Amino acid sequence: MPNETVLSPAPLSSVSEANATISLLQKHSLTGAVQQEIERLINEGELGPGDKLTEASLAERLGVSRGPVREAFRVLEEVGLVQLEKNRGVYVRQIPLEEALEIFDLRAMIEAHVGSTLAANATEEQLLSLRTLVTQMEQAVKVEDEATYYRLNVEFHEAMVAYAGNKKLIAMYRKLTRELSLFRRRNFSDHALLVTSVNEHRDILDAIGSRNAAKSAEALRQHVLMSRERTIRNYVKYSERKAP
Repeated sequence: MPNETVLSPAPLSSVSEANATISLLQKHSLTGAVQQEIERLINEGELGPGDKLTEASLAERLGVSRGPVREAFRVLEEVGLVQLEKNRGVYVRQIPLEEALEIFDLRAMIEAHVGSTLAANATEEQLLSLRTLVTQMEQAVKVEDEATYYRLNVEFHEAMVAYAGNKKLIAMYRKLTRELSLFRRRNFSDHALLVTSVNEHRDILDAIGSRNAAKSAEALRQHVLMSRERTIRNYVKYSERKAP
């Protein structure tokens, strides 16, 4: 008769540790999903600057307990999308125009560096991926789908920064651009702005594809600075509409 290996029961301490680890992973996974959904609601304008966020209402809406919502608030505060005010609650953060313009200036420097880096180092596969995104952006412009265009625009710029190969840079870039979400979304508020924007993205891609580092850097720098100017004009229009 063959020998049978009998496995000894795992010590209770090991079982407890394993269960705790599984619980932690599940919690973090759920927190991440909740965070992404709240971030989407903010980016798409369903939750606007100054709106108060409550654990109970969001937990009910998302079908989760209040714990993951509370944890998601902490993460979103770290990336600059929400603000926790003592004894008042959690609010979607309102970025002053002056701060937004400073972020645009930083973006211009970052993306100019990214442009020159990609002109020198981007693979054909990466360029194809960027071309695909621009083609999808052009389609969104044709059907005047502002929400899809905004999402693709964010993906395009984040992909370029990621392709530059600096993990610290992409983390910094994402934090900065999350804070700009309201202002960037207003820049796609009408069809003419979408057409202008998508043409600039096609020019950026052509510059990178030409492998001209200086031309690519300048194309991206000018694109961000033009976005900065559109932000100022749109802010003035928006403020005039809200004025009594």
